[in-house]
Amino acid sequence: MSNSSVNYEALVSQPKRSVDLSKPIVAQVGLLGADYDDWVHQPVTRKETPRFFESDILEMGTKAKWWMIPLIWGPVVVMCEARAVQKGLSPSQAFPGFIAGVLAWTFVEYLLHRFVFHMKTSSYWGNTFHYVIHGFHHKHPMDANRLVFPPVMALFIAIPVWYLMKFLIPYRAVCYSLYGGMFMGYIMYDLTHYFLHFGTAFSDHLYKMKKDHSNHHFKNQMHNYGFGVTSSFWDVVFSTLPPTKLKSDQAVGSQPSTVESY
Repeated sequence: MSNSSVNYEALVSQPKRSVDLSKPIVAQVGLLGADYDDWVHQPVTRKETPRFFESDILEMGTKAKWWMIPLIWGPVVVMCEARAVQKGLSPSQAFPGFIAGVLAWTFVEYLLHRFVFHMKTSSYWGNTFHYVIHGFHHKHPMDANRLVFPPVMALFIAIPVWYLMKFLIPYRAVCYSLYGGMFMGYIMYDLTHYFLHFGTAFSDHLYKMKKDHSNHHFKNQMHNYGFGVTSSFWDVVFSTLPPTKLKSDQAVGSQPSTVESY
């Protein structure tokens, strides 16, 4: 190994590391090793946006305003449904595919949230990857600049999904119809997620949704439940609904501080 190489796993094995929130965070979280999971689920409740990267270009790609989601992806939905019609479907035929795509998104949303966004990791690159895609949201749940998925990062999911659908579904018109519906489901997901953090509930159902999502972030071990955001259907199917009360039902929200340790 050359002198310039960095043995990340050796660095990770060193005990009791901490993260300085006044410095770019992404380069630090990998070094937490097995302590990362506990650290990332101790939320910092202040609304200030922490810095991810030294690079201003990389930093820009990690942020998005809520209104960017329908503005950018809404036209993609319209384009997909228009292409479905151009490829041979009538509007009445494209509509069921669109609805099926919206419903399919709820399952994709559940799988991503449960098995990717809440993956368990302790390696340097595993911790770093998890923090960038979702861990930051649990550490800083009130960061409005990173509450919806940045469009650049969304492409890394959207493009593989499109090619997988093309491979599985030979009829291109149906592909477009389903894909447009899935994008519509994604838009609904991101806007719902933003509302659950910053909106005001105006019905009992919305109040319960906000309460369950708040518990997902701020109550001990509740991050292991409630993976559906737009719908709790798949939580019902797979028995991951938030329980009424856990054995250790304690809030774990930490007080804001400049340097986090554990």
